[in-house]
Amino acid sequence: LKPQPSPPSPDPPCRPSLRLPRPLEPIVVEGAAMNPDHHRLPAISHPQPLLARSGHRHRHRRPPTAVWLLAAASCLLVVASFAQLAPQHHRAEQLSMQFIAKLRGSTASRLAKMPLSPDLFATTSSLNFRVSSSRPKSHHWRGLSAVSPTNSAPASPVSSAKTEHSPPPPKVYDPANIEPKWQRFWAEKGTFKTRRRSGKDKKYILDMFPYPSGAGLHVGHPEGYTASDVMARYYRMRDYDVLHPMGWDSFGLPAEQHAINTGTHPADTTAKNIQNFKRQLSMLGFSYDWDREVATTDEKFVKWTQWIFLQLFKKGLAEQSKVSVNWCPALGTVLANEEVIDGLSERGGHPVERLPLRQWVLKITEYGDKLLEDLEGLDWPEGTLTAQRTWIGRSEGAEIDFKIDDPSMDQSITVFTTRPDTLMGVTYVSIAPEHPLARVLPKDEETLNKVDAYVKASSSKSDLERTSQGAKTEKTGVPTGAYAIHPLSGEKVPIWVADYVLGGYGSGAVMAVPSHDERDFAFASAFDLPKKTVIEPVEKKKEAEGKEEQKEKAFTGDGVLVNSGEFSGLKASEARDKIVSVLEAQNSGRRKIQYKLRDWVFSRQRYWGEPIPIYFPVVGLREGGDPRSGDSHEIDYSDPRPVPESELPLKLPEMERFEPGEDPQGCLARAIDWRYFQIKNEKTGEMEWFARETNTMPQWAGSCWYYLRFIDPQNEEQAWSKEADEDWMPVDLYVGGQEHATLHLLYSRFWHKVLFELGLTKSKEPFQKLVHQGMILGADGEKMSKSRGNVVNPDDVVDEHGADALRMYEMFMGPLEATKPWQTEQVSGVVRFRDKVFGIATYPHIEDIKEDDMDPDVLKSMHKTIKKVTMDIESLSFNTAISALMVFVNTLQQKMKNEGNPLPRKAVEALVLMASPFAPHLGEECWEKLGYPDSLAYTSWPEYDEKLCVDSTVKIGVQVNGKVRGEIEIEKDATEDAAKEKALSLPRVAELTSGKDIKKFIYRPGKIVNVVVGK
Repeated sequence: LKPQPSPPSPDPPCRPSLRLPRPLEPIVVEGAAMNPDHHRLPAISHPQPLLARSGHRHRHRRPPTAVWLLAAASCLLVVASFAQLAPQHHRAEQLSMQFIAKLRGSTASRLAKMPLSPDLFATTSSLNFRVSSSRPKSHHWRGLSAVSPTNSAPASPVSSAKTEHSPPPPKVYDPANIEPKWQRFWAEKGTFKTRRRSGKDKKYILDMFPYPSGAGLHVGHPEGYTASDVMARYYRMRDYDVLHPMGWDSFGLPAEQHAINTGTHPADTTAKNIQNFKRQLSMLGFSYDWDREVATTDEKFVKWTQWIFLQLFKKGLAEQSKVSVNWCPALGTVLANEEVIDGLSERGGHPVERLPLRQWVLKITEYGDKLLEDLEGLDWPEGTLTAQRTWIGRSEGAEIDFKIDDPSMDQSITVFTTRPDTLMGVTYVSIAPEHPLARVLPKDEETLNKVDAYVKASSSKSDLERTSQGAKTEKTGVPTGAYAIHPLSGEKVPIWVADYVLGGYGSGAVMAVPSHDERDFAFASAFDLPKKTVIEPVEKKKEAEGKEEQKEKAFTGDGVLVNSGEFSGLKASEARDKIVSVLEAQNSGRRKIQYKLRDWVFSRQRYWGEPIPIYFPVVGLREGGDPRSGDSHEIDYSDPRPVPESELPLKLPEMERFEPGEDPQGCLARAIDWRYFQIKNEKTGEMEWFARETNTMPQWAGSCWYYLRFIDPQNEEQAWSKEADEDWMPVDLYVGGQEHATLHLLYSRFWHKVLFELGLTKSKEPFQKLVHQGMILGADGEKMSKSRGNVVNPDDVVDEHGADALRMYEMFMGPLEATKPWQTEQVSGVVRFRDKVFGIATYPHIEDIKEDDMDPDVLKSMHKTIKKVTMDIESLSFNTAISALMVFVNTLQQKMKNEGNPLPRKAVEALVLMASPFAPHLGEECWEKLGYPDSLAYTSWPEYDEKLCVDSTVKIGVQVNGKVRGEIEIEKDATEDAAKEKALSLPRVAELTSGKDIKKFIYRPGKIVNVVVGK
């Protein structure tokens, strides 16, 4: 060892320093508490003093005893290295290890408290200290431990024979330094800026963009983002042009509720939350093109959301309607059905009323057939396709008119039924409490009072309560005293008001067939109404004509008609068509397609949403009056007028209070200076007053079309250009939660079809392939939530293990679509894998070896792994792809066991490239270590040779008299003689067949060998 020149040192002359002969990598040692200023150790390019300077208070202190002990132990190792050929050198090494053991027991605690330089840790590493590769947790290093001296084997004399050693310790992967380094690199270089090249195929990879809540991300959120990022990185390496953007669904009730509680403007809260979300996503190394970032609350985005609404309005698909809603005066808002329990609000337990409110409605039902038909051909999960078909609920049936038996009323009650074959079994007609005839039909005051009381009582129930069919659910209703005429038999049937009939579904009336409908059966049983059987099962041969058999439950299946006059004896399927034909002939019925799908209520009485760009004339105002001053006036809602497109966006007014209040028109009704404005009448020259719409759009609005804005986010003249649509649409892969299977996915498909018909996009469907990531549960197996205390913050995981470890663990937990519990202790498994990859990439003996000269095991393993990982990524089977990489890593590590044994550069590079979509920071760092100055983001994906992926040999079991006694490995096309020779050479088989007559030798190539011997 040559003495090393020392750079000038500021340390006092009395301080000894131990200098090392080679540059050192940064090393993280477990366990010792450290000064916050030292928690990230930089790599050094020249020897440094053993004891780091740590402030003036350490300048003149004597080196601690631990330093002297380490120095002494190191010197003894140096002496041993000079004495390699001397038999006594092993004694020197043993003595040095005794020093280390003593240090562990007596001075480790003192060492842990010292301000140390990187060289000291390098020294301890050379003394066989185990070094952690995990990221330092907060400002602490983790446990320092030395290998026991008893495990140290004596060194053997140098000889010409090759000596096997353990592989050299890998250089340490330090995520605290490496990951921010590459995140800065990607940002500065614009690595993931979207490009569109002529003649190249494209991939539009999209996540369902998040609502930026104040809580930030938990570890369940990045699962889908990581999956889409793996695909985006993979496709770039396959030479696709990739669009992979991210934005924010930033309108939402939580920000508004926070504003109500604290007075903080929702815009301020939203901006702060977006900043935190973006920090967390950037921390995880996602390859988003941040130049395309959008937020639904941005004025430029709001402008085009309002513009699309106006296209719907002009097309007649957006209209006002009186809709019964759950209105809570105490909360000042409309509640969803799920938010009402026993007539009270879920939050606060306040009384809820059913009120008919003016609402904007989008006529999605007009696209029911198209929404249903165009599901064919989509690469979506079958469960989601089924959910959409069920939600749309297309039903073929008939509308039937029951004329009211009252000479003074020339009206009919129209019902829709999918079972016109049961028409002859009608025993009463039910109408909803909201039906316009409910208060008209009663003819005496007593009946009218009963109906009024019942209607009022029903108004406090939600739709879910009214339609529930549990065994304990009480059926309620009240007779109107009026009757309807059966359209075929001419019989009179009573008309009831019953709340199990919903006014917002169909015509708000049903023909009741108790014997063949469960709800009608329960209602008829409760009020002792007649039940008439008109259908019997096909297999039931007895005559049922004339029998009014009282049954315990309704028969709802198909069968043969009975008690149905001229239709008796027909199969139900035949009777449906014939009965409707008769009804059409006498003009009392017609064929009809009905949808379970309802038109979309598009109004919210809230502040934090897109203002609806509609205004109305103010009427009844005195001359010179001002509605802002409280002058009497009315708003003519029957004359809606669109805001001119040139005046978009219509912005929200500045307000200090955001609670809705008691006015169902919402809190914007209080912004009188914003609500009321004047326009000059071009004909009369007079100024006329108008009032803006005070309802806002729901949170769904922005998410209905945001994927289109991503393709052209900077365009100020159009929402998106035709060229951008040609370049990128449709979305090739859409990743998001299954909870959006109906509402978001259905609403966005509806908007897209309207835009398609307007010629604004070339594709009928927005999302070609859809994938739902599974839910990641807490360690307790429950859904993560603050109330359960089982939320895991990704910041904590990244702080301890690094972003790549989090990414790989989430992809390795199990199938992407499966529900999985989070287990923090298992993250260490992927940390070890990450460090092994880094150790292989930094192995000092990587050489350019041609495939013909490669070790056959390495060569075949490489090609098999490339094929396996490629196919698994294509099918989004990320857990098995990572598993295949782990197997390949073990193969390469086996070759590193012999010191100096070279690794083929091609195999190492293939490993790094395949690992990079899952662990991009690791991939970039390894790629740089391999000598490449540029990012690997666009490096070609490794190719495999199919011939090298097929094994030429096969392992098969060997049986003796039907019992497996061993296993042989032979060529796939081995002859029977070759198989027999190899099988009989197995020791156990030879033992069992020795001296015995082999009666039969059965050989099934590639499957089994069976030796049959006599006793």
